[in-house]
Amino acid sequence: MRQETLLLEIGMEECPARFVGPALEELGRLAAERLADARIAHGAVRTLGTPRRLAVLVEDVAAHQAELTREVKGPPARAAFDPSGAPTRAALGFAASQGVAVEELVVKETEGGAYVYAVRREAGRPTRDVLPAVLHSLVTSLKFPKSMRWGNGTLRFARPIRWLVALLGDEVVPFELEGVTAGRATRGHRTLADRAIELESAGRYVEVLREQGKVLVDVAERRASILRQVETLARQAGGQLVMDEALLDEVTHLVEWPTALLGSFDPRFLEVPEEILITTMKEHQRYFPVRAGKLLPVFVAVRNGDETALDVVRAGNERVLAARLADARFFYEEDLKRPLADRVDQLKGILFQERLGSLWDKVERVRRIIRQVSEGYSGEVRAKAERAAFLAKADLVTQVVYEFPELQGVMGRAYALASGEDPEVAEAILEHYMPRHAHDRLPATEAGVLVSLADKADTIVGCFAVGLEPTGSTDPYALRRQALGIIRTLLLHRPPVTLSRLLEAAAEGHQGVIDEPQAVLSRVLEFFAGRLRTLLSEEGVRHDLVDAALALGVGDVPAAWDRAMALKALSETDVWEALVVAYQRAANLAKKAGAGTSVDPALFAHEEEGELWRALQQVREEAGQHAAEGRYRQALEALAKLRAPVDAFFAAVLVMADDPAVRDNRLALLKGVVEAFRGVADLSFVTSK
Repeated sequence: MRQETLLLEIGMEECPARFVGPALEELGRLAAERLADARIAHGAVRTLGTPRRLAVLVEDVAAHQAELTREVKGPPARAAFDPSGAPTRAALGFAASQGVAVEELVVKETEGGAYVYAVRREAGRPTRDVLPAVLHSLVTSLKFPKSMRWGNGTLRFARPIRWLVALLGDEVVPFELEGVTAGRATRGHRTLADRAIELESAGRYVEVLREQGKVLVDVAERRASILRQVETLARQAGGQLVMDEALLDEVTHLVEWPTALLGSFDPRFLEVPEEILITTMKEHQRYFPVRAGKLLPVFVAVRNGDETALDVVRAGNERVLAARLADARFFYEEDLKRPLADRVDQLKGILFQERLGSLWDKVERVRRIIRQVSEGYSGEVRAKAERAAFLAKADLVTQVVYEFPELQGVMGRAYALASGEDPEVAEAILEHYMPRHAHDRLPATEAGVLVSLADKADTIVGCFAVGLEPTGSTDPYALRRQALGIIRTLLLHRPPVTLSRLLEAAAEGHQGVIDEPQAVLSRVLEFFAGRLRTLLSEEGVRHDLVDAALALGVGDVPAAWDRAMALKALSETDVWEALVVAYQRAANLAKKAGAGTSVDPALFAHEEEGELWRALQQVREEAGQHAAEGRYRQALEALAKLRAPVDAFFAAVLVMADDPAVRDNRLALLKGVVEAFRGVADLSFVTSK
């Protein structure tokens, strides 16, 4: 049977670049879902798009829906047929209600016995008859971060829809939406080919738009073209592109026919810190900076058009950038007129959070946390960390950071150095924000680690105290990111401060806000446990092993991590079965042991009891020593040695003896085995050997 290519194109007014990528991802997913719901078989689903159009191409679309077979359960077979096999009134009534002949009823065995079923088959309709409703639903199901209505319509969409293309092979799939009727006419580039372009068939969509419409509708093709052009121009300028994948993606979704151009700016602007120049070019103008060791006074821009009047476009871009850079230099020079420390007092007038006070209050809390948790550091590091905490938020009141908020910390370091502060203090000011995103680097200096941990802990505990815990997709203070930052920093540097101590110190700083400190800290630790579970799962650790490791608590993050990784490593060896079996055999009866019971060797009646008791004492000491020194795999391997004496014990000994004293003694012995394991991990969570 003939299969065709399906095309749906939604033409609209220019859509924000940040909407395009997610919308195309959702369009592809919804297209596959809607076709599956309609029982229409198909091949590959490919999404295409620009700021003016969202499109999906589906290959090998079947000409008809698949046949639908439904089984409807009826009465029990014993009620549907008499002893001779003749249908009863129950069978006749059920068959009639389902529109099938009684002879077509089938009997099937179920867990509840034999039942009668009616099998109904519904032939598939032609795909072209089904598609109008499918495509209408597909368009109206798309969601955007912000949407709008236009005219007198009720549909909400990213931007007003101006045309629709719907083709199955070379035939139009007719449907109407907000007064726009789907057809075969797409439109070209808004300045290079702004006219209706008739498509003969869905399969030639990409080719026709490229050749007649001056539109590179394939996102990957357009992105590759931009990258190739900007890298070539950067090399021609004697440097290399300052690559930013997010910027490349954004520019890709800003244009339909990309043409790169090389511009320049006054080299005197290079006296300004390059972070300001790069941010101005990237964030405000969407330009690509170029460097050759140091930043060069050039940039690469991408226009949405061809090379016509490119010199005029270049000159215009250079004028705009020059004005931006002049403003940035003015702000920077004005900021330098005051030492950074002189700005700290202004933080008293900036609210951090209504119930948590001003930024000044936050700075004071962070300094207090550092004083409380830094016992394991040298006096020099402690002093530098406290000084960095004092200055850490001061750049928020500078003109450059007001204009470029993304430079917080970066400018703090620059202004600290310009004010004569210690270089390590300046570096810690920058590092205390790290990591700022998933792929950002972590703080590297001891002072930077201390300030980063203290600042994030203060924010998390404070927000939990006033009911600002993350819920679903709501996380206004980025607490998830900050918690992951603390965890990653603790794992990388393993500083002489635990998560528990850090959070306790933070809670003490919020005494006027927290009514029940232990309840808040319990919720915060569970929040951290959730983040740690995510990281361990990403490392391939089974969920039951994660639970076994974290059951001992997450107050010491590196220890919790190492326990989980030790369990993972051992679960992949022959030792694992011995470890789990030894624990599980003991745990099955140990839960019957009374509280406070202890082992009395004088009550042993079998040699196997004594052997297990001696092995337990030796293994407990060995495993405890390994665990205390962080060698969790060796601790687990030591515990696995209990397998043989545990097996021998159960082979020779009746645990539930008639004599209560003997019985309790044996249960206490098994309880001791279980407790030895729980000094390393709680294997009750383990689900497989």
